Amino acid sequence: MAKDTVKPVAQNRRAHHDYFLEELYEAGLSLSGTEVKSLRAGKCSLKESYVAIEHGEAYIYNMHISPYEHGNIFNKDPLRTRKLLLHKHEIRKLLGAVKADGYTIVPVRLYFKGNHAKLEIALAKGKKLYDKRETIAKKDQRREAERDYKISKMY
Repeated sequence: MAKDTVKPVAQNRRAHHDYFLEELYEAGLSLSGTEVKSLRAGKCSLKESYVAIEHGEAYIYNMHISPYEHGNIFNKDPLRTRKLLLHKHEIRKLLGAVKADGYTIVPVRLYFKGNHAKLEIALAKGKKLYDKRETIAKKDQRREAERDYKISKMY
């Protein structure tokens, strides 16, 4: 397997619906062996998960990784807090934006890059209800335009 191949594991689709995603960052994860095996099997959920910075380090909370089926006593708690591996300057930048500008950090997707599990996180600003309605209306318009194009293309 090449180093640049990306194998997707999980996505947080609610993030695109609930937030304006400003900047994306790629973070490594500190995991145990049985957690990696569960991830390779695709047993992960990013729903309800969030990222927080404490004592100069980034952590992800409420990310559910199901216990490995063939594991034993070495299986970890599915909802345990996991450390994110980011550069110091990235953590400082994220912390400054969260404190000053009212941003939040949300996980967007989890994937394997080569042999390493990576988490894509985004610096995000929450959408208001009218923003969500506007986004839905735009998607409907685009979908309808594509449908009209397909119909006209057939004749």
